Amino acid sequence: MANLKYSEVFVPGGFPRHTYNPREPLLLETKLSEVRENLCKLVTVTGHTKSGKTVLTRKVLPTESSVWIDGGVVADEQDFWSIILERLVAFQETSEGSEDGAASKIEGKASAGANFLVAKGEGELGAAYESQRTSSREQTRKVSSRVAALQALRNNRVPLVIDDFHYLPKDLQGSIVRALKPLVFDGLAVVVIAIPHRRYDAVKVEKEMTGRILSLAIPVWAEEELIFIPEQGFPLIGLKVEPGINQQLAEQAIGSPHLMQEFCRAIGKRSKDQDGIAVTDHEVLKEVFREVADTIGRPIFEKLARGPRQRTDRVRRQLKDGREVDIYELVLHGLAHLKPGLVTLEYEDLRAAIREVSAVQIPQLHEVARVLKHMATIAATDQSSTPVIDFEETDKKLHVTDPFFCVLPALGRSTWQLKNRCPRQRKSVKSKYTLGQTLVTAKSKITRIKPMFSKCLVKCH
Repeated sequence: MANLKYSEVFVPGGFPRHTYNPREPLLLETKLSEVRENLCKLVTVTGHTKSGKTVLTRKVLPTESSVWIDGGVVADEQDFWSIILERLVAFQETSEGSEDGAASKIEGKASAGANFLVAKGEGELGAAYESQRTSSREQTRKVSSRVAALQALRNNRVPLVIDDFHYLPKDLQGSIVRALKPLVFDGLAVVVIAIPHRRYDAVKVEKEMTGRILSLAIPVWAEEELIFIPEQGFPLIGLKVEPGINQQLAEQAIGSPHLMQEFCRAIGKRSKDQDGIAVTDHEVLKEVFREVADTIGRPIFEKLARGPRQRTDRVRRQLKDGREVDIYELVLHGLAHLKPGLVTLEYEDLRAAIREVSAVQIPQLHEVARVLKHMATIAATDQSSTPVIDFEETDKKLHVTDPFFCVLPALGRSTWQLKNRCPRQRKSVKSKYTLGQTLVTAKSKITRIKPMFSKCLVKCH
C-alpha cells in the first residue's frame, strides 16, 4: 500500500482520522453515547483547550447526523436559531391552501323534418352548455426563528451540540438553556462543550437545570496515550524512528494531543523521502521543538504584555533584578514566578508572586484587577478558539485555560522580554535557563524539563 502524505495523517486542530485514540480504558465514548439513550440531561463536555473535547464529541455525534453550532460565531440569539433552521432545512413561514368549485350544465334537443322531391327524412339536433367556478384561499403563518427551530428539533429528534459554549454571553446562555430545557426533559440529546471552570454555566444561568446536567470531564493525556499518535501515524507515511524518539515527543507534549500532532507533522514535513527514513538525530528533534515553539505562545504573550492602547505612558515599576517594566509586564512576571501546578489563581496567589518579583510597593487590588480584566479581553479577541486566560472579576479569579500558556510563563523570564533585546543581552538571559528548571504541565504536577522543547521555547525567541 502506498504511503500517505504527512498532511493527511497528522492534522493538529482537525479530526485525526488515522491517529484517533479512543482512550478505551476511560470509557469516554461510552459515557458520551448515553446522551442518545433518552438520558433527559444536558451533557457538558469539559477539558482544557486542545485536549480532544471536540474530537471525541464529533466521533460520537458526527456533524452529518447532528446539528453543530460554534459558540464563537454566534452573534446573537436570532443567529443561533437560524443556524438550526438552516441545518434542518426548516422554515419560519408555513402556508395552507384550500379550493372550492361549482359546476352547471344546460342541455337542449330539437327535431326537424324535410320533404324533397326524391327523399323524405327526419333528424334530431342537440346542444349543451357547461360552466364551472372555482375559488381558492391561502393562509400564511409565520413564527419566530426560536419557535420554528425548537419545533424542528422536536420533529427531527436530531442531537444538538454547542461547541465553545463559554463564548456565548451570559444572557444568551440563559435564554438558550431555558428554551432547550423542555426538549432535554423529553429526551433530546443536547451537548455543550466548554472549558473546565465554565462547566456549570448552564446551572448559573438557569437554576432549574440543577440535577439535570451530566458533566463529562476529559482528563489530561498520559504519555502512553500520546505515544499512540506517532506509533500509528509514522508507519502510514513510511517513516521509521529509533526507540525512545516517541517517548521524547510525549514528554514534551505537555499532555496535549494537539501539540503531539504538531510535533509529528513537523517531523513528517522534514522527511522528504518517505521510503524507510529513520529519525535518529536528536538535533532534528531540537529543530522540530524550536520550530513548533516559535509558532505558539509568543504572539499572545506580546499582546498581553503591551496591554490596551492608551494616551499616556504607564508608570514604570522596578523589578528586583533592576529592570523597569509597566504594570502589565509586572503581572506577567508574577505569573512567571508562580509555583507550578496552579491553573486557577486566586488574587492572593498572584499578589504574593508579584511581591516576590517587585522591588517597590506592589499595585493595589483594583489596579491588578483592572489589568487582568484587560488581559482577559485581549485574550478573548485573539484569533484562537478559546482565550488563553479568563478573569472572573466578581470572584477575583484568574483561569489559565491553555496548556501552551502554562508552559511559557513557567520558564522563568518569559519570552516577551527577549524580543527587543540586543543579541548580547539575549545570550545572557538565555544562559540562565537550565534543563533542570521546573515547568507547569497540563497534569498540574511538578516535573523536570527533560530535554529540549521547553528550552527551545526560550531559545527560539
